[in-house]
Amino acid sequence: MKYDLINRELFIKNRKNFAAQMKPSSLAIFNSNDIYPVSADSTLPFEQHRDIFFLSGVDQEESILVIFPDAPHDKHKEMLFLKETNEHIAVWEGEKLTKEKAFETSGVKTVYWLQDLEKVLFEIMTQCDTVYINTNEHYRANVETETREDRFTKWLKEKYPAHSVAKSNPILQRLRSVKDQIELDLIQKACDITEKGFRRILGFVQPGVWEYNIEAEFMHEFLNNRSKGFAYTPIVASGNNANVLHYIENNQQCKAGDLILLDVGAEYANYSSDMSRTIPVSGKFTDRQKAVYNAVNRVKNEATKMLVPGTIWADYHVEVGKLMTSELLGLGLIDKADVQNENPDWPAYKKYFMHGTSHHMGLDTHDYGILTEPMQASMVFTVEPGIYIPDEGFGIRLEDDVVIQEKGDPFNLMRNIPIEADEIEDLMNS
Repeated sequence: MKYDLINRELFIKNRKNFAAQMKPSSLAIFNSNDIYPVSADSTLPFEQHRDIFFLSGVDQEESILVIFPDAPHDKHKEMLFLKETNEHIAVWEGEKLTKEKAFETSGVKTVYWLQDLEKVLFEIMTQCDTVYINTNEHYRANVETETREDRFTKWLKEKYPAHSVAKSNPILQRLRSVKDQIELDLIQKACDITEKGFRRILGFVQPGVWEYNIEAEFMHEFLNNRSKGFAYTPIVASGNNANVLHYIENNQQCKAGDLILLDVGAEYANYSSDMSRTIPVSGKFTDRQKAVYNAVNRVKNEATKMLVPGTIWADYHVEVGKLMTSELLGLGLIDKADVQNENPDWPAYKKYFMHGTSHHMGLDTHDYGILTEPMQASMVFTVEPGIYIPDEGFGIRLEDDVVIQEKGDPFNLMRNIPIEADEIEDLMNS
């Protein structure tokens, strides 16, 4: 891995917190992701399943974690099953986790090779009543692929049909949404790498560069700072491309007078950052562009103040809508009649700001969190209002990542990344 070794106390604590919410006489099983094929002998780069990483720090394929708090034998309370490594694998694929290295990484003392799984599993399944399976219940999930976890769950339920089944996901949704300080430090590291990429871009952009040139400059900076690269598919959208919310082609030339909407973020140690900035190709905003830019920035700043413990996500978005409505009125994009006659299910402001303002962020860019429950301290949210005006050929989105505090305003993890319009212009022309 490119990243520094993470303090295993994080994973020890995460397992302890998970185990505390399990039913009596139950065990939980978590699988790594597959390595996904492309064609012939080509594969996609491996990405670890975030749940097993959260609970163990193991960042390797063909790994299984078992948590069994009520196991009769102490050695079975926590177990890792890993693909056995050898000299041949080391030569062809690189070093894999040894049992000693797995303990150093995770704090799990009992480590078996994967070939022992069925034998050990038979023993412990005779000692428990309930097994927790790990299903993907994220509110944005739309998965057609049968994952390694899915295949294992199918096999387990057929092999042991008399056991009760429980779901790990509701426990993980709550645990993963509230960050430990070690996690916050890792997310801060990802944000700091993103800052370096953005400052590089400000000195690079000029009329005639291509969107993919900008993407390449970000990637250069990310890799040089121990990141694998982008936390999600980057958006580099110049001109009217910015009005396509998930524009990812990044294949157009940037023209003088246009704006570029950048929605990019570095990952670090599997943790995400998520930044949006909008900059002028020529290094200076027009008066109209700056007026819209400053309106978006004001909404972002006021919305950020609402992210405090106890806030309900849905109510928060209603209040942000009121802020945006006021700004759009000031810009002349809507009028009072539009507001008076609006459809409550699709308010007038939605014509120019059609997406949500905030989502949980962490190991996943759209991270775990139950949106119907009140916000808590140490949750990390994005704040990302935007105004999109196809008729005028530009769209603007500004986005920071913030940590909810027990008291006071949220802590901005992107506080050092330039965002004020005048500062953007000064840096681009320095």
